[in-house]
Amino acid sequence: MFKKMLATIAVAAATVCGVAHAQGSYPTKPVTIVVPFSPGGATDIMARALSERLSTKLGQPVIVENKPGAGTVIASDYVARATPDGHTLLLAASSLGIAPSLYKKVNYDPVKDFAPISLVASVVHVLQVHPSVPANNVAELVTWLKANPTKGSYGSVGAGTSTHLESELFKTMAQANMEHVPYKGSAPALLDLISGNLNVMFDAYASSKPFINDKKVRLLAVTTAKRSKLLPDTPTVAESGLPGYEAMPWLGFVAPAGTPAPVVNKLYNTLQEVLKEQPIQEKFDSLGLEIIGNKPDEFAAFIKKDITKWSKVVKDSGAKVD
Repeated sequence: MFKKMLATIAVAAATVCGVAHAQGSYPTKPVTIVVPFSPGGATDIMARALSERLSTKLGQPVIVENKPGAGTVIASDYVARATPDGHTLLLAASSLGIAPSLYKKVNYDPVKDFAPISLVASVVHVLQVHPSVPANNVAELVTWLKANPTKGSYGSVGAGTSTHLESELFKTMAQANMEHVPYKGSAPALLDLISGNLNVMFDAYASSKPFINDKKVRLLAVTTAKRSKLLPDTPTVAESGLPGYEAMPWLGFVAPAGTPAPVVNKLYNTLQEVLKEQPIQEKFDSLGLEIIGNKPDEFAAFIKKDITKWSKVVKDSGAKVD
């Protein structure tokens, strides 16, 4: 019995030492954060702000690599196939779970092929209209759309993106018609909204803020379930005319499936330290991002729930991307 106890203690000690070694030695080389969008946008700027601080704390360079295209599928597929050692990470967006429902063929499983690290932040999105639209709140917009079923048009930053799907969710719940006009980014869509070629648009607050401030567009609501701390006086879509509506675009870190738990935990803990820093919090505020920073298991559960929600929206709306 005594020998068995010693053996058990030895195994436990070896396991603890192994875990400590895995966590303590990581990273052994530069870490790459793959961003599924082009340089210069809010996601890219956020990634570079985090990479600088993570480099200092991890003791290795943390590099940002942009791999835009195909509604973030290109970047997601690349990271899913990377070596699962924590040296290649994906700054995933909401489209990680949306894409498999939209595209005919996606070579990754958003649940099985990734190890969640943390849901970093939500992206504050707003519903806005051209000033010519006779609506000062969501209820009035729904009334106008129903009375003018051929006049409504909305712009998105691309087919299959969060702005596309949250607009389709709005259409379905409001039982109103709007024509979808996809663009390659927020800037060209906003230009058409300002000029009156579009009359409705869901977009990131950070992109729309200058035009809202200049009254070139009219802000109606935020898309989240609760009011944003960045826009405390702006109602939600749900409270201003469409009860039950909620859309929360998000950004979070995932690694390839099979990444050792000690490495995931070290990344999570280091990230939490960085997210508590005041300069980082101020940077997030300026980008229209609200910090969340939940745990790996919480993020995993969130991804599954998000997939279920948006796959239903895709099915109900009939939205597809070739």
